Amino acid sequence: MIKSKLSSILYKGQEIPTTGDPSSTSSVGSLSNISQTEEKETASYDVESLTSKEQNLFHWVAKMKAEVKGVEPITDEEKTDTNIFSAANTWFSSNLVLSAFAVGALGPCVYGLNFGASCLTILFFNILGVIPVAFFSMFGARTGLRQMILTRYLTGNYTARFFSLINIISCVGWCVLNTICSAELLNMVNRNGHNCPLWAGCLIIAAGTVLISFFGYNVIHQYEKWSWIPNLAIFFVLIARLKISGKWSNGEWPHGPTTAGHVLSFGCAAFGYAGAWTTYAADYTVYLPRSTSKAKIFFNVFISLTTALCFSMFLGAACGMGAVADPEWMKLYHENAIGGLVYAVLVPKSLHGFGQFCCVVFAMSTVANNLPSMYTIALSAQALWGPLERFPRAIWSIAGNLALLGLGIPACYFFDTFLENFMDTISYYCAIYITLIFSEHCIHRRGNYDSYVAEDWNNASKLPLGIASALALFISAFGVALGMCQTYWIGEIGILIGKDGGDVGLEMGASWAFIVYNLVRPLEKKYIGR
Repeated sequence: MIKSKLSSILYKGQEIPTTGDPSSTSSVGSLSNISQTEEKETASYDVESLTSKEQNLFHWVAKMKAEVKGVEPITDEEKTDTNIFSAANTWFSSNLVLSAFAVGALGPCVYGLNFGASCLTILFFNILGVIPVAFFSMFGARTGLRQMILTRYLTGNYTARFFSLINIISCVGWCVLNTICSAELLNMVNRNGHNCPLWAGCLIIAAGTVLISFFGYNVIHQYEKWSWIPNLAIFFVLIARLKISGKWSNGEWPHGPTTAGHVLSFGCAAFGYAGAWTTYAADYTVYLPRSTSKAKIFFNVFISLTTALCFSMFLGAACGMGAVADPEWMKLYHENAIGGLVYAVLVPKSLHGFGQFCCVVFAMSTVANNLPSMYTIALSAQALWGPLERFPRAIWSIAGNLALLGLGIPACYFFDTFLENFMDTISYYCAIYITLIFSEHCIHRRGNYDSYVAEDWNNASKLPLGIASALALFISAFGVALGMCQTYWIGEIGILIGKDGGDVGLEMGASWAFIVYNLVRPLEKKYIGR
């Protein structure tokens, strides 16, 4: 938490800028106007208690021109990002990427759906996942609260800290998954010569991610503003190469209860990919002015995110149909997962190695997808526990990338199960989280944005305890267990759908959470008062 006293530590006599730009220096400068009284009301620890090493750490981060601002609310003076499309650009670029393409390929290659059934499933479940992302993006501009801090108002102070922990795990997990996709693809380049080892591919992606995520909000938005251009170009090359290959077909329309089970399971994976961004949503609109139209924020985010996700996943499903039609393509997919499939489409008979060049560019698209996770992981760490705020956001971004490397390299060798299991598990958590925060805002706060008093963000006596949300989270886990259909666990209800079972864990988890929360929350407010 960077307050006025810490500003003097960082600048040591330098003139402090007073603009509200969310870069490192100006963020600190704008905070220099906060009174000592306000500082004591919101600080979770005494800034003066920072050790000399901690002071030097903040000073170093500020000198590097990285964003120093942490989880404390963004003031009106700091809300100077007037570009209404900034969040939309971020979501568009970060989802027009290899990992989203990989999710689409699961439809034909894993669940046996044809192209049409895959696309309909992708569209429906993506819309379900994108709506809450767009909705809670409006909160960043209106309240100035980061998503995990906003969660304290919506699920209670203590349950929100548990969600912060889960979000840290989720952020690392998504980055591992994304990085594996790229490592697999880089490994296929020059496969008959000196190719790139899996561990080296992970290192390349992690290095690119940390280099940008270290500097924070401004640099991330600038990168995402343009990174979609080469990614989109590769998607068009993929379309052209798939057309030339003649391997694509819509396939026969499947039907019956077994198909229904496969649709539900595939939909769970698609929802997990889209809905997972909800726990990041407000982080990327907090610097927009409070007066920014909420409708514009919602529709900009909704359209950009839905377009990127559907386009990427549709094309992944189309290439997956090519693998269904060609045993050699399917063999490459089984040997090297999505990297093998992309190689099969782009490289054979390509013009002077142009296909391999496209593979490298496409692999680097993962950096754009990792950036939001590595930015949010730092904020989630600071929101988890007060003492963790003593370390700058940039340091937590570095720590997150180290965790990415530590887990990503060994996970490369278990990609097949990791992709499906992780995304489905995240979808359960997302469904419960979304249900709880929608219930609190729409039902118990009656959609009143004024009920989120920014000054109370770290005042436990003004925030809900979280009894209702904790109980709902606990009980809904049993609903998930009954409805899920995974290789490691098939629930008593999930197994009843078709011969292979169908995953209804997210539906059951969300419905149980809704019922329990809305029964218990009025009692919590009546007897505790908040």
